[in-house]
Amino acid sequence: MAGSGPSLKQLHAHHAIHEGGRSGAIDKTEEVKELLAAKEFEVAKQAAEHLVDYWETRILSHATSEEEGFYVEMAEQHPELKESVVQLTRDHDLLRIIVEDVKKILEQDGLTAEVLHRFDSLLIINEIHSRDEERILLEEPSK
Repeated sequence: MAGSGPSLKQLHAHHAIHEGGRSGAIDKTEEVKELLAAKEFEVAKQAAEHLVDYWETRILSHATSEEEGFYVEMAEQHPELKESVVQLTRDHDLLRIIVEDVKKILEQDGLTAEVLHRFDSLLIINEIHSRDEERILLEEPSK
């Protein structure tokens, strides 16, 4: 079992990780939309592919590290949180599923409205997930 780093266990540091990832995803999503509005279709598709890479390397890699260390430790230390950990892991799974869907659509159909909807969905799910995770695992157990 991998341990979790100290930054995952501290609310302010963990929140900063979430906000940094979220902010970058928002900026990159807006860039894709702006390029589409400017009718820069090929550049917009490349930006969408970079955005997928960002989700995988920045946000989903963070999610994996949480699952492999932080979530396991929290569930062991606070057995009452096991169901919450399952639900938070499902959020990560939803993000992974949507990213895979985006990759398939980009490959098969290019940059479509459906891709943009999925990028917006990722932002919403990630925002709700991060807020819940911070509240459940970093604020409540210490009370």
